[in-house]
Amino acid sequence: MKKKSRLSKKKLKSALLEIIRQSPGKKFNYKQLSKSLRIKKIGERILVNEALYELRDEGLLNEISRGSYALVNDKKPLTGVVISSNRRGLVVKTEEGLEIEVDKKESMFSLKGDKVEIINFIGKKKSKGFISKVLSRKKSSFVGKIQINNSVCFFIADDYKVYFDVFIRNSKLKSTIKNKQVHVRVTNWNCNNKNPEGEIIEILGDINELDVAINSILIDGGFANKFSSKLESAAAGISKKISLSEIKSRLDLRKVPTFTIDPNDAKDFDDAISVLKLTNNNLEIGVHIADVGHYIKKDDIIDKEALKRGASVYLVDRVIPMLPEVLSNDLCSLKPKVDRLCFSVIFEINSKAEILDYKISKSIIHSNKRFTYKEAQNNIDNISGDYHQELIDINNLAKIFRKKRKEEGSINFEREETKFLLDKDNNPIDVYTKESLETNKLIEEYMLLANKAVAKHINKKMNNYSFIYRVHDIPDKEKISDLKNIIKKYKYSINDDNPKSLSKSLNELLDKIHDKPEKSLIETLVLRSMAKAKYATKNVGHYGLGFNYYSHFTSPIRRYPDLIVHRLINSFISKENYDISLDLDYISKHCSEMEKSAAIAERDSIKFMQIKFLNSKIGQEFSGVISGVTEWGLYVELDKNKCEGLVKINQISKNYLVFDKKTHSLTNTSKEIKYQLGQKVLVKILKADIEKKQVDFSLIA
Repeated sequence: MKKKSRLSKKKLKSALLEIIRQSPGKKFNYKQLSKSLRIKKIGERILVNEALYELRDEGLLNEISRGSYALVNDKKPLTGVVISSNRRGLVVKTEEGLEIEVDKKESMFSLKGDKVEIINFIGKKKSKGFISKVLSRKKSSFVGKIQINNSVCFFIADDYKVYFDVFIRNSKLKSTIKNKQVHVRVTNWNCNNKNPEGEIIEILGDINELDVAINSILIDGGFANKFSSKLESAAAGISKKISLSEIKSRLDLRKVPTFTIDPNDAKDFDDAISVLKLTNNNLEIGVHIADVGHYIKKDDIIDKEALKRGASVYLVDRVIPMLPEVLSNDLCSLKPKVDRLCFSVIFEINSKAEILDYKISKSIIHSNKRFTYKEAQNNIDNISGDYHQELIDINNLAKIFRKKRKEEGSINFEREETKFLLDKDNNPIDVYTKESLETNKLIEEYMLLANKAVAKHINKKMNNYSFIYRVHDIPDKEKISDLKNIIKKYKYSINDDNPKSLSKSLNELLDKIHDKPEKSLIETLVLRSMAKAKYATKNVGHYGLGFNYYSHFTSPIRRYPDLIVHRLINSFISKENYDISLDLDYISKHCSEMEKSAAIAERDSIKFMQIKFLNSKIGQEFSGVISGVTEWGLYVELDKNKCEGLVKINQISKNYLVFDKKTHSLTNTSKEIKYQLGQKVLVKILKADIEKKQVDFSLIA
């Protein structure tokens, strides 16, 4: 439109609606629309603005934000939660289960976990929409760095999923924030502005310092690194004395041989094992768990903080406990040579590992010995030392339990745990893989046994009452299909006719590849096909373990759901009123989320240590395995120290490479697979950047 005479208001409004209707899920401002209509003169652009106002007043357009308009949708806004976000945009999952993509500019600065209202428009291929309102934000504070350009301060979050920068009003702290890690709170989310506005809460310190890095990881995950003085005082005020009436109300097991087996550096002992040979030659094996609920009452200050944290967080150089240390490391900890209150599951088991009987009871125990895994293993191997016969007996039964479990569908994953050797200043001087002994597996089997027994017992006895289960759904069908296609090339197959046959054939597959070159690839794909275990009130069983009923009962010192399970069992066995005021659905969901956050924090702390360790290895060559394939390059895990880094796409080939999501590979245009997940490679370390939290490799072969 070049002539003013052609711009009648009626025609202009019609032309504007025509453009907007072609993209119903998109917002427009007068500049964009003027450009589409080839309107350049300022007077004519004013007419465009006026036309937009009229269309808004007529109810044909919505003014989504100041100066931005979208077609009125006759559908009501949907409510949903942001399930992912990055620098391109985000995805919202509605209450109806619909997943809707949102462009960054239509997102109102929403992030993962935010609850939003969304206007949905069905596109040709995918559902697209825009956020019309943010109902609640999961996070409003972030850690990262300040960037100053021409006296203008912007905060850039460490988390790449925070796709916007935060404007910081001209700060007097300029000289003190250079090269510092900072904690910033967003104070203004006004979506009419290009960026949110925020303020500096705290300058955490130098970006290269370990404590600063760990504190940043904890803040980002929503974890407090210390308890309030009020809470510490409340914990210190709990009586350590066990009254005679309390002892009389419990099963007294203080004379039964009892011991704990834990890692060398453990301080909180929440489980113990007792072994007693019966006159019929069967074994009475007790699994005794610290009775945390005796000391922490529902809704007291300690309980509320424990729920908020959800779990203890285990980082490379420290533990951030769920409970104050006076409880976790002393009063509730099943230390040797002292009486301790417990919840016990006691089994009668014959030599074939058949459970003939069991009972669940509150108890009092007296641990005779604190073993490390290595000490207990030595006593088994050498057939000597304290309680060596008891250890041998329960280990033999544990092997049978493990064999039976595998035969019944439990999938046998061998997980390697990365550990660091630290100097006096907590700097990494070596990386190693933690050895898994028979005694590690021994304890695992009896904890599984107790967790399974408790869940099954409660399910059978409590009828329709709610409970917190640990559930694990069946694998993703599409990922299993991709796995089948990839393993065909190696002449393997799996039977996925039903969940039972699938678990059996996955175990057979894992056994077959044990010493094969393709082991890393296939193990990774099998693991990635699995659903994530979580807490829920609806029982769907635990597919990975092959159990119809499973709960978490054995670690109440470091997991909040275990404490709730203890309270529910206590309510049942003591015939007290069942506590229906417990919001078990909320607790399940919250603790599942905090568990994920704790795992991310642990992984981030390991990543930080790996970068520090590799910083002194620049230019050195290492063999490794491709642990991830993306459109921007290859992630490689080094064989020797399990550190991971990125080979960028421009370091791989000058020729065009295609990323194939289904085969986890990068190929050239002739479709010859060049690089695939699990492939062995040789790399050189180019850079280990602590500030950017990134390790760069170059590919040698």
